[in-house]
Amino acid sequence: MTILRFEDLVAQGKAAGQRVFIRADLNVPQDDAGNITEDTRIRASVPAIELALKAGAAVMVTSHLGRPTEGEFKPEDSLAPVAKRLGELLGREVKLVSEWVDGVTVASGEVVMLENCRLNKGEKKNNEALARKMAALCDIFVHDAFGTSHRAEGTTYGIAQFAPIACAGPLLAAEIDAINKALAAPKRPLVAIVAGSKVSTKLTILESLSKNVDGLIVGGGIANTFMLAAGLKIGKSLAEPDLVGAAKAVIEAMKARGAAVPIPEDVVVAKTFSADAEATVKAATDVAEDDLILDIGPKTAAKLAEQLKAAGTIVWNGPVGVFEFDAFSHGTEAIARAIAASPAFSIAGGGDTLAAIAKYGIEKDVGYISTGGGAFLEVLEGKTLPAFEILSQRAAG
Repeated sequence: MTILRFEDLVAQGKAAGQRVFIRADLNVPQDDAGNITEDTRIRASVPAIELALKAGAAVMVTSHLGRPTEGEFKPEDSLAPVAKRLGELLGREVKLVSEWVDGVTVASGEVVMLENCRLNKGEKKNNEALARKMAALCDIFVHDAFGTSHRAEGTTYGIAQFAPIACAGPLLAAEIDAINKALAAPKRPLVAIVAGSKVSTKLTILESLSKNVDGLIVGGGIANTFMLAAGLKIGKSLAEPDLVGAAKAVIEAMKARGAAVPIPEDVVVAKTFSADAEATVKAATDVAEDDLILDIGPKTAAKLAEQLKAAGTIVWNGPVGVFEFDAFSHGTEAIARAIAASPAFSIAGGGDTLAAIAKYGIEKDVGYISTGGGAFLEVLEGKTLPAFEILSQRAAG
């Protein structure tokens, strides 16, 4: 995929004195008083903004925040706390501009924050008139919000259609590079870990990956459905019996290619779903009718760890057990440690996956940590994201 990169434009001197509109992902969690509780996304947006400022551009930054109603401003929808935090990180004032669609005053070397873009009528449905107005505000549009790149909205797609130049910011470009490295041209063997509570939410991902990967590790409730497909009893564990046929089809698709979906040999069970429930390791063939499977067992974890250490590329989406409960966290920890120890290029994404990476402190040992939950999942499904599509079209002229 060929796209224009903002870093290249800056290096060529094409951003100097230009009006640069950056679509960032600044949708951060806040407490009831409006205080930001976690600022990773704001910090991740800083390199693109600094790049533009150092080039002497007049910089506008916007993002969505929460789920506001278009055209109806409420104080809790304001990017004011985000502008304040961004100012602290940049070491300069970042003024918040509320009514901005019809014009913005910003000088070269300055940066302003444009109020929550989802307050503009027509943003979500990518209204053409709105997109053209926003495109008229800038000379260069920079998409740097991977987390929104699976949505064709005004500030993620429409503006890219009509801006004089449309390019990818450093964060989005890094995502594209990591995705291409992991999926388009992976070093083999390529092993994917897809875990979660339901097969139904990730069935298309499993089907898409089964055509490409050398090993497909399933975990959580998804693994329980695959255990049913393999003829094993799972007690009262979470599963989707109506999707056993789909699970069998994935197993067969992998087998036809000489690849495999490893079925757990042993599991960790409990009688109740609670943090203080007694954990018991059992062979996968010994699960009782009143057992809940809450983790993979140590034998299974050790085998999977060996497979991961021998991989060339690893794609990770989802913990393999209820890792929030310490007694049922050992499987996910074993997987995390194996990925950290593996020489493979690894890419990880999804909220629970990021929480597991943070819990075990392996951030520096994962090749690339994706910032977009829904967008990452759609990439795994084999979909072309709207943002990638329009940037690619614009680069082709």
